[in-house]
Amino acid sequence: MPISSTQGTWWQVLGSRAAELKAAGITALWLPPAYKGGSQSDVGYGVYDRYDLGEFNQKGTVATRYGTLGQLQTAIGAMKGQGLQVYEDMVMNHMTWADAQENVNGNLVYTKFNFPGRGNTYSSYKWTFNNFTGTQQAPNNGWYQWKSWDFQPYANNDAYDNLLGSEIQYNNNAANQTETINWGNWITTKMSLDGYRLDATKHIYTPYVNQWLDAVKTNGRFAVSEAWFRNLQDLKNYAAATGGRTSLFDVPLHYTFQDMSNGNGAWDMRGLQFAGFTESNPTLSVSFVDNHDTDHPGALYSPVTNLKMLAYAYILTRANGYPCVFYKDYYNYGLGNQIKTLNGIRQANAYGAAAEYTSINDADVYVYSRAGDATHKGLLMLLNDGSTARTKTVTTPFKNATLTDKTGNRTGTVTTDANGTGNFPVNARSYSVWVPGGTVTTPPSTTTTAVSFNVTYSGTVSGQDVYVLGSTAQLGAWNTANAIKLSGATYPVWKGTINLTSGTSVQYKYIRKDAAGNVLYEGGANRTFTPTGTSQTRTETWQ
Repeated sequence: MPISSTQGTWWQVLGSRAAELKAAGITALWLPPAYKGGSQSDVGYGVYDRYDLGEFNQKGTVATRYGTLGQLQTAIGAMKGQGLQVYEDMVMNHMTWADAQENVNGNLVYTKFNFPGRGNTYSSYKWTFNNFTGTQQAPNNGWYQWKSWDFQPYANNDAYDNLLGSEIQYNNNAANQTETINWGNWITTKMSLDGYRLDATKHIYTPYVNQWLDAVKTNGRFAVSEAWFRNLQDLKNYAAATGGRTSLFDVPLHYTFQDMSNGNGAWDMRGLQFAGFTESNPTLSVSFVDNHDTDHPGALYSPVTNLKMLAYAYILTRANGYPCVFYKDYYNYGLGNQIKTLNGIRQANAYGAAAEYTSINDADVYVYSRAGDATHKGLLMLLNDGSTARTKTVTTPFKNATLTDKTGNRTGTVTTDANGTGNFPVNARSYSVWVPGGTVTTPPSTTTTAVSFNVTYSGTVSGQDVYVLGSTAQLGAWNTANAIKLSGATYPVWKGTINLTSGTSVQYKYIRKDAAGNVLYEGGANRTFTPTGTSQTRTETWQ
């Protein structure tokens, strides 16, 4: 992303798009590393100071590549205001751009981190060569090593310790372990995080990854790790080694999409049947098409350049996996409207039992369905990488039904018989998602429930108050300016009663706010409940 544009810094741009992203069906945002790198041009993975979120004049700049701390907090407030969760990119493997050199075994290396611009604010921990096992500062981009690496290579040498910069020692280094956990908890509070993307975890000592997750990923927060294993069994082994503590990006599925892209019509679409980690471990898989690494020349460069929307149709209609949309696909590469349409289909129709059609699929056409449930109609998806339009006779879960292609790629309708069988067309090099007609509507409630909110919280100082903020207009519609102030008369219990529409589910959080508008959200997932009866009481503790 550019350092700035006519719309402002990237944090400002992102904050301005919060409502748009919510409307597009996005539920959470994975932010890039928000902390200071070696210069303002650093995208965040060349970590210098993990406690500097654009607040201190270091490395020639106060702002990070993405903006200042204030701009970051405003952007997060806008996202939270739309009910979006916020995940931060956690780079824990290495550090770079030290402040001073040290003599290590006769070699002058930059390994001393004093953080002169920040001093001891937030943390007094300083780093020297003893905190690292080695550094990539030898001639020809080689390594100086003065301690054993944290672990020996495994997975046919696909996983190894020394990735880049100065490698942080975690194996048998309790001080580093504690400091990185302390930082994780600090940034969770500072950024009101709902989850984490852990960078390059196959290069980090796995027992420490588990230790960090146990100490930081609390209160129902989400975590996904970048364990970049192309081999599915290696990824499954890593899931076992981390004991289900973290989701994992479905790297094998990405490479399946790249194979489809590279084949550009010649690849066998039956390779999508039961594909990837998404099908072998549905609850831990995060599916994706491309990301910042696969789209950028480098070690992981592997872009899906052809038939990309077929890949998005696959992950966004699937029963398994937690799909991740690449920001540049949405905004830079002109796919936003199509992805938004698919997300709308996902939210309205992608429910119920899934079915693969192994006897119908062929080299060009892949078929998949969701049966729907009591309140969602389900769908039938067809992907075609061939150069001619195709029609498939499919026995669907939808009997005596009339279906339309909700993507708009095909016009007209298809009617099924008493067995659910119909003839479904799909254009060349395209996709269709056929959905049954008819909608399920629930008449709006006209009654209200008097809901008493009681939350225990003792973290305020003079000038700060606690508010409740939620998804309906009665709770401020996620706009912090319209949050409902609670009374502190019975401090530390904050109380207030609000009339909410009966029978309508609401999501909400407690926030702390001062007169200047500075906002702190409680942690964890959004609270949710459905008001019923004439009155209800919510007795809770700030999380």
